[in-house]
Amino acid sequence: MEVPPRPQPPTLLLPLDKPMMPEDDFDDLFGPEDDVFFEGSDENPDLLDCASTLNMSICSQDSFIELKQESDEAQRRSEEEISQEIRAQRQRLAVEELLESERNYLRMLQLSAGAIRENLSKLQPSLVNLDSMFEHIPAVIAVTSRLLDSVDQNQLQPGDPDFLQTFCSSFLSLSSDIEAAYKEYLGNYSQVTVLEISYKQKEALWDEIVKVLKSSAPESKASSLSFFLVMPVQRIARYPLLLQTIKKHTDPSHPAYAQLEQTAQTSVALNCRINEYKRIREFREVADKYKKTESLSIKDMINRLNTHSIFKKTARLSQQIKHETGIVPKLVDEEFDAQEGFFYLLEKCILELLENVETYLSHLQAFLSCKTEEFDFYMDAQREPVCYKEITTALRQWILPTFEKRLRALIHKPLCALRDLLIGPRNLIRKRLDKLLDYELIEAKSNLSYEEQAVANTYKTINTLLLTELPRFNTVSLQLIWRMLGTFSCLHRDLASDMTQLFQTFATQLSHSALSPSAFWGWAEGAVLKGMRKLQDLCQTVEEALSAPLVMPVNPCWSLRLQTLCLKHPRERIFEATAAVVGSRDLDLTLIKGELVAVVSERDSRGDRRRWLVDAGGKRGYAPASKLRPYHVSPAEGPPPPSPLSPRADPRLEGKKLSKSLDLRPSAVPPSPLSPSLLRPSPVSPSPLRPPPVSPSPLRSPVSPNPLSPSAPVSPVAPPVSPAVVAAYPFTARSRGEVSLCAGEPIQVLAPHDKKGNPEWSLVQTRGGQSGYVPSNYLTMVPQQSYVRPYP
Repeated sequence: MEVPPRPQPPTLLLPLDKPMMPEDDFDDLFGPEDDVFFEGSDENPDLLDCASTLNMSICSQDSFIELKQESDEAQRRSEEEISQEIRAQRQRLAVEELLESERNYLRMLQLSAGAIRENLSKLQPSLVNLDSMFEHIPAVIAVTSRLLDSVDQNQLQPGDPDFLQTFCSSFLSLSSDIEAAYKEYLGNYSQVTVLEISYKQKEALWDEIVKVLKSSAPESKASSLSFFLVMPVQRIARYPLLLQTIKKHTDPSHPAYAQLEQTAQTSVALNCRINEYKRIREFREVADKYKKTESLSIKDMINRLNTHSIFKKTARLSQQIKHETGIVPKLVDEEFDAQEGFFYLLEKCILELLENVETYLSHLQAFLSCKTEEFDFYMDAQREPVCYKEITTALRQWILPTFEKRLRALIHKPLCALRDLLIGPRNLIRKRLDKLLDYELIEAKSNLSYEEQAVANTYKTINTLLLTELPRFNTVSLQLIWRMLGTFSCLHRDLASDMTQLFQTFATQLSHSALSPSAFWGWAEGAVLKGMRKLQDLCQTVEEALSAPLVMPVNPCWSLRLQTLCLKHPRERIFEATAAVVGSRDLDLTLIKGELVAVVSERDSRGDRRRWLVDAGGKRGYAPASKLRPYHVSPAEGPPPPSPLSPRADPRLEGKKLSKSLDLRPSAVPPSPLSPSLLRPSPVSPSPLRPPPVSPSPLRSPVSPNPLSPSAPVSPVAPPVSPAVVAAYPFTARSRGEVSLCAGEPIQVLAPHDKKGNPEWSLVQTRGGQSGYVPSNYLTMVPQQSYVRPYP
């Protein structure tokens, strides 16, 4: 079968209106030597046919190129149109997806905050903190509804050119409200998650919650509350993705392209700000949790102990020991270690600076409290003291108080505030070490439980917080220290300027202001030496006055005691009780403050020099040496009057207590008729002035020297004087059978015992005629002629 011949395309003959090249170009193309070739070309027909054929071929090739260019351009135009249609279609689909997902999102939020919340509130027992779980959802619903309403009110379709511009303008106008609503929700989302986990731990309650979810929203097929509660978290992060998709399929020549680009950037910035707010809030919660300092008692600490805390602290201690012994390597963070060391250095500097400032202020207060200008030196005629008085008055009343006020406001108060701010970072650093030990124990595990994951998250949060905030805190603290030091220097500069200005006003009034420097320093040295000599003389005078023996007037209560002791003992042996003495051992005396005694021996029977044997005017016993001091009698009072009867001749005239006294000397004189009633202590609680009874001593030295023994030489005896019985201490009656007495009141003893023969009580009669019982150890016998009642 023959193949048909291929048809040839028709030859296109186009007239040539002008040559392909200019004539000048032809001249350049052919040289003079080619003129021979062209000579006689008009006469050669073959040559003309060849030229015509060449011209036609060139014209056909140019036409083909033009057609091909037109075809390519048409194809390119068709491709652009197709791509534009595809982009427009994708843009419309993206916008429709944005709107449809926004409406579905709003419907789910309304369902969760409405029917689901209402049905959950009807559960029994009621859910704890259910309202806090849905607390911030209404704000999100409100801002989402406003966004959709602003788009729907114009009744535009996603394919309309003005729809995109309307949506972008609405989103931009509501961006601040969107940020505020989502900030609060995302900031509390962690608490919502913890609350849901607490619900899951109760199986029966959680089953009821799941049933409520399935019955309230069957189309959602939700099996947990987090299905609805996580929607705002996902939605706010999806806005930038949807807007970027719409922007990608939008022609840059679109009228809303610039506004769309701004909306996409705003959504990204909005997410960044919300994330930063959430991060700062989490950091603040951690910081507030661990920066608190609790002053717990031992009882509170013991009550807080449980199995979990003991196990946790034991594990930390074990891990710390492993680090110190090198068994387990420690996680090293050089950046944090550097910041921690710098923080402790700053803390030390701040505390030392604050201590120095407080010491400076205390010295300044002490200087201001000594107001020497208020004293009159009686030197008004001299110019120098008057100038000094005026200068010190100005310093203490205006210049220094103003300086102190500024120093407290600009230095001391900021330092105290900075010291208080150190508590939070210090506690966080300590808590980070504890959490680091816990984190090292679970770091190698592949699968972590919920509690272990919480421990890891807590450590990472604290570590990130410290790495972020501790450098800033150190930098700001260092800047504050430098500024306070500069302020401190400026305050002293202003103080020096004020003092210089004050001194210059009085410099012309002083005689030494016109002296030359050498003469002035000579005058100053002489004035200082003269003042120093005066001060030394004054100090010496004061020291002599202070070192002189203390002369004390005799208390009327102890005047009779002093006379009695001076008759029996040397005056330098008289001592006074500086404080109340309570006898706690056998043979100890009970003394009140100011009571006079005479020291018999400066040691006790065992050689202890801390207990002295003393005479209390008839009774003897031991008293602590630290509570006794020498008693000096005023020279104006003179020596005590001599007794009319020598105590060596008649022992009845001694100031003898009616209570049993501790006497180491055997007496040759029989006791007074009242003495048997005073051999035992009284059971009655004495008044503050009454010394407690002294136990009788079983030791009596028969060989001790007794000045009252019959063998002793006796001085001339005066006529005998009958003794008087008086109340040594005040006594208040507590029943009808008792009678009240005042110290020094003379009485008459009717019976030295009570009705049962008990000598601890005596029946007495007062001057007023009242009779009754009083403790026998409250009575004493005094010579009647030398008796002077101490009270009127």
